Amino acid sequence: MTATWNPTRPWRGIMVATTLPFRDDLSVDHDAYAEHVRWLLDNGCDGVVPNGSLGEYQTLTDEERAQVVRTAVEAAGDGARVMPGVAAYGSAEARRWTEQAGEAGCGSVLLLPPNAFRADEQTVRAHYAEVAKASVPVVAYNNPIDTKVDLTPALLADLHAEGSIVAVKEFSGDVRRAYEISELAPELDLLIGADDVLLELALAGAVGWIAGYPNAFPAACSELYRAAVAGDISTALPLYKSLHSLLRWDSKTEFVQSIKLSMDLVGRRGGPTRPPRHPLTGEIEAGVREATEKAAAAGHR
Repeated sequence: MTATWNPTRPWRGIMVATTLPFRDDLSVDHDAYAEHVRWLLDNGCDGVVPNGSLGEYQTLTDEERAQVVRTAVEAAGDGARVMPGVAAYGSAEARRWTEQAGEAGCGSVLLLPPNAFRADEQTVRAHYAEVAKASVPVVAYNNPIDTKVDLTPALLADLHAEGSIVAVKEFSGDVRRAYEISELAPELDLLIGADDVLLELALAGAVGWIAGYPNAFPAACSELYRAAVAGDISTALPLYKSLHSLLRWDSKTEFVQSIKLSMDLVGRRGGPTRPPRHPLTGEIEAGVREATEKAAAAGHR
């Protein structure tokens, strides 16, 4: 595990949005998940984010979802290194998942805005305020592509000023927002939310990365991130260029299947996804295979 990780702000550093291994009957393999968490931490990552989109939380039962968090905490050996996704259709349910995370000892949680409908700013502020009552640090997740709710820099500044959030996972793809966020809310931590804008956001002041492709290539991704945030362009830029054809699959609709396929190809256990996600075929499968094999052939691990 890295020496630079800070338990007082455990959402910083490389927090891997973990995939979730299923058996052939699509039941959760908690033993395999625990092994995966330990492997990520042993290979340069700082913590894990269970029950995010990569963890297929929408397809889990309540008991499965709760057990995934407990498994992650036990495997990590330190609950501060675990940031569960707590997204839910209702604010009360999201708060309950946050309370469960707190009871398990987690250091922070990751929360989408309300996404059952296109919520306005007043609704978004009330949602985050309700979940913050659980007294676990909340990282906002801005994904306007999927949720149709945009956490603009001004709205993020309001949420931070109100004490509802400590950081934001920025997935809009608009790297220009980093500078506006730092101007409006200089104490709000910016976390990289998409693998294929890592270098741009790191240079703009990001202090963490909620990451997808370390599930398959943790050592290379760790080297890339640490060089990028240190401003070591001579190391980061060639590595980024070498990995970018792979990293961009994290921003595509099929990102869960893509990352699991990459894991399978490098000898990790990716395995199947639960419906309605289906296995990759055709050009998409070929593209993921090509990018993964290219990265592996370059010596990335």
